[in-house]
Parts: sequence; C-alpha cells; structure tokens
Amino acid sequence: MSDRIVCGLDIGTTKVCAVVATSDELDRVQILGVGVAESDGLNRGVVVNIDKTVSGVQEAICEAERMAGVEVRNVIVGIAGDHVQSFQSRGVVTISNKDGEITEADVHRLLEDTTHVAMPADREILHVIPQEFIVDGQDGVADPVGMSGVRLEANVHIITGLVSAAKNIYRCIEKAGYRVADIVLEPLGSSFAVLHSDEKEVGVALIDIGGGTTDIAVFEDNTIRHTAVVAVAGNKITDDIRKGLGVMRDQAEALKCEFGAAMAEMAPDEEIAIPGVAGRTEKRVGRSTLAQIIQPRIEEILEIAAIEIKRSGFSRHLSAGVVLTGGGSLVKGTAELAAEILGMDARIGRPMGLTAGLVQEVSDPKFATGVGLVLYGLRPEMIGSTPFRTDHLDASDPSAGGDNLVKKIKESMMGWFNEL
Repeated sequence: MSDRIVCGLDIGTTKVCAVVATSDELDRVQILGVGVAESDGLNRGVVVNIDKTVSGVQEAICEAERMAGVEVRNVIVGIAGDHVQSFQSRGVVTISNKDGEITEADVHRLLEDTTHVAMPADREILHVIPQEFIVDGQDGVADPVGMSGVRLEANVHIITGLVSAAKNIYRCIEKAGYRVADIVLEPLGSSFAVLHSDEKEVGVALIDIGGGTTDIAVFEDNTIRHTAVVAVAGNKITDDIRKGLGVMRDQAEALKCEFGAAMAEMAPDEEIAIPGVAGRTEKRVGRSTLAQIIQPRIEEILEIAAIEIKRSGFSRHLSAGVVLTGGGSLVKGTAELAAEILGMDARIGRPMGLTAGLVQEVSDPKFATGVGLVLYGLRPEMIGSTPFRTDHLDASDPSAGGDNLVKKIKESMMGWFNEL
C-alpha cells in the first residue's frame, strides 16, 4: 500500500496545503492526512521569500504526516502565477514502418515535434496535452497507436511558465527536505477534484479564485482547451475592505469570510461591530456597506474570467456553464453573481470522488487544488487520453536539483508520453 500513498502540495499565496492520500485495490481514494499552514513567502502565486515558503511547506507536510502516520518523501506540487501562458501547437510526422502501422515511437516523435516552437529563453514547457490526432486527414482520433497510415498529425495544448518560478518552487521543496515527484499546473489539478466527467464532455469552465491568483481552465470533449492565470483574486477583496473601512488586514479577512456577500441585495440589514485600532472606540458598519465594497472586485474577477473564456473560442460550447472553486468562491452569493455576469449556469465546486478517511475535512473549495493533485498522482490517466507519469525524478539521483530543472522538466514531458 505504501507505494500508492501520494502527497499533494498546494503552495498558495495565503496558505500552504498538504494532502496525503492512498487508494485501495478497488481504486477507491482515502484521505489519510491534511495539513495547512500560513503562507507568507509568495506574492500572486510566485515565490518571493524562500525561507518563509520553506517553513510553511515543512509545517503543512509535518501536520499531514502526523495525521496520516506516514513519512512523506516525495510531493506532487502545483504551480500557478500570472507568468503561466498557454497556446495551441500542431505537429506532423510521416510513418516510415514497412506495414504503415503507427507505433508508440511515432506518437512520441510527433509530440516532440509539436514542442519545436519559438520561445523566450526564460520560459519552459510545463505540460503538452494532446487535443486530437489526425491520421491521413482523418481527424478526431483519440489514440492512433495500432492504426495504419502514412501521415500522422496532432493538435496539442502547450502550457509554459517561467523557468525561474518553477526553479524557486523546486528549491523550496528541496530545502524543506522533500523531493518533487511532479509539477502540475494548479487549475489542471483543481479540475480533477471538482469537475464531473460529464461536465468536461459537454463543455465547462473552471474558475479557481485563490488568494493571489484566479486560475481559469476551459474543457470540452473531455480535453482541456484553454488555460489562464490572472493576478486578481481574494487578497484584492481583503485589501479593498481594509482600505474602505480603515481596519487591520486580519479584521478585513475575518469580515470577508464571516459577513461578506458578493451582491449587495443579498446582505441582511444589520450592523457589525469592529474593534477600534490601538484602543480607539469600536466602529459599527452595515453589512450592506461591506457587500458594496466586495461586489465590484468580484465582478472584476468574473469579468476578466469572461474575457479569458471568450478568448478560448469555446464560450458558446459550455453547456455545463462554470464551476467556481478556491477559497475566494466561499463569499456568499458568488455563484449567483457569476451566473448573472457570465450568462450561464454556475455552481460552487467542492472536492469529490473520495470514499473514505478525512472526506469531511477536505470537502471545502479551498482544498480543491490539494485534493486534485493527489487524485492526479493516484490516477495519472485522468488527464485524458494521455497517461502522465510521476516517477520521472530519480530519488537516488544527486543531480536532481533546482539547477537541472530545465532538463528535468523536458525529461518529465517525454516521460509522460512513454506509455502511449
């Protein structure tokens, strides 16, 4: 069983979350441990203080280890930040086998061909996700291995990020005493936990509102079609409350979580008492006033998400509407406001597909990424038609450090397609 224990680590702007899970012979997922620590070392999803991030990682993983009764060595870590970009690419190869049968090596060669695109030196490929294969002009092929053909093409979705951002995450994990088993884009991780397969088939947009970043992913035909990360999220709402009401940041966060509403008309007609600063008399603020501060910022986040969904070209294909997740989606009325602004169905997404263990403890939108990372680790085939592998970093390899990350990411990308 120990071989099937996985630790997912969501290093966010406001919190570090570690989730330890396992699966049994019937592929049922059991959550063994959860650890949460405050995060002070990130800004808008990017590491800005190594030491603070390391202490947050250690605290979260140690808490999860104590709860689970296991020792964690390797982690699957999420990456976000507004440096993440994605684009479509296309590749083509000819089949040189005598009998014209397409082999795994041909697919490997084709997917490598799709990565030969002009990119700045400071960027590296994080994920290559096939959209469809085309054999001799016949499109819509999910898995071409074993088919006969002369010409093999593929449309792929390529996700890139800053090499330095990935290196810094890698260094933080390494300094904390653990190894990176895989680096996964956070909206991709969240999607594994909160989206139904039916929704991915008919078309759905995932909007993960975190502390520092809002992650967007668009799915259709069981494939990810568009990804984006924007640097406007929950912390901006807290800042607005802090400035608007003249309160401490901790008080602003508490007001947002406990009394906040995304729509002013949903706020009850009552007042909240706020302790005064430095011994001053307490303030009294109406909940409708608080909602009037919160609403414009959530509207801005949703409007930016709407622009990204439109940019994907799939806005008319999203029959399942949108799913909101992340800690920022917990503000009362966010789903109703999203339905109004985006003009489609909206629901709050909570982690699902868990059968035992600490299910209640993680059934909260803020744990979506952490749970999604462990689900991905236990079921690598969740990405769709392409099995991903999480064993590409050799634990005994002393060179598997941050300086070799560029090489390792390339190797990992190749490893993902070895089992096609």
